[in-house]
Amino acid sequence: MFIPNDTLLKKYAQVMVLYALNNGQGIKKGDTVFLVGQECSKPLYLAIAGEIYAAGGNIITYYQPDDIRGQSMPRLLLETGSDEQIGFFAKPYWQGAVDAVDHILFIIAEPDIHAFEGLPSSKISRMNSARAPYMAMREKKEQAGKLSWTLCLYGTQSMADEAGLLLEDYWEQIIEACYLRDDNPVQKWRQVQQEIETIKDKLDALPIEKLFIKGEAVDLTIKIGDNRKWLSGGGKNIPSFEIFTSPDWRGTEGFIRFNQPLYYSGKRIAGVSLKFKAGVVVESSATENEDALKEMIAQENADKVGEFSLTDKRHSRITKFMATTLFDENMGGEYGNTHIALGNAYKDTYPGDMMKISEEEWAAMGYNSCPKVHTDIISTDNRTVTALLKDGAEKIIYKDGEFVI
Repeated sequence: MFIPNDTLLKKYAQVMVLYALNNGQGIKKGDTVFLVGQECSKPLYLAIAGEIYAAGGNIITYYQPDDIRGQSMPRLLLETGSDEQIGFFAKPYWQGAVDAVDHILFIIAEPDIHAFEGLPSSKISRMNSARAPYMAMREKKEQAGKLSWTLCLYGTQSMADEAGLLLEDYWEQIIEACYLRDDNPVQKWRQVQQEIETIKDKLDALPIEKLFIKGEAVDLTIKIGDNRKWLSGGGKNIPSFEIFTSPDWRGTEGFIRFNQPLYYSGKRIAGVSLKFKAGVVVESSATENEDALKEMIAQENADKVGEFSLTDKRHSRITKFMATTLFDENMGGEYGNTHIALGNAYKDTYPGDMMKISEEEWAAMGYNSCPKVHTDIISTDNRTVTALLKDGAEKIIYKDGEFVI
């Protein structure tokens, strides 16, 4: 089994603690971090813990046994639990956890990427939906500027097998994507983030009414809507090279086919095609696990767009399919990538004070509300993105995998 050496793990941990948390600023002395990971991620988990303590932070651990078939707590619940048990949510516990922490750091690591194989999608969706109140708690504290979160990836044999790569080659993608061979990867990330911010600022300066996304596999219109700004990862994901916004869902029209699979509720969904009319998915299909796709879309407001994103290939060193959204939505390669998310919108794309906006006002602005679902679906096919400006002029903003503004 391949395990990165201590030097690489230390650099990885420093990126997460000294850059990624606190929205790209790193933690402060006295901050408390909710650190989430499975047993298989232990080498990185301990490295991150060491950097948190070295920075003067505190840790609340959420260290889980490996989720593998035959020894999976969630699978045991899904196979033997009643509907009430599957939908159980310990509100006081999770409210206390959110109240107690300043930051949340998740280590994504799948020891068995098919741990839920053979289980009904409806049960998996019910289990996932039970966490919606927790996500709402987090969102409320984040909107108040009192909580940050970030994600990173620890490669496993199961994930490498799913991606069709040797484990060492899988890790090579992680190492390159996170700049872990640089002498100072924290400084490198800040430099790259500044370059991405420059593009983002140019997009914000354009009075964009709509975007037209055209290519062999896409003919889609996205309405940006008023009271929107573009965002970049800013530490929320490592790696993150995307620039995204939460469009006005009501103005989505046309079709898009996705050439990258997604993973939802432990199932691989491939060959996804979507058709939108008046902002709503009116046709959907998949060549693999279509039932899981339709189960997801059937949830309230999961048939509407919550995010539109583009990645510039000049920043991303990810060149391989990695079988996890965190990396696949940031793929560079020949044409960069486009992805949209069905479900919940990111309210921090609002340029003003989020805390002053009521639910009715969010709805009036076309921000989609779907706490149960935010699922990214990715295409790396070539496409040209043209902006229709509010004065009626058109301007190409993205072509051949690069921003051209």
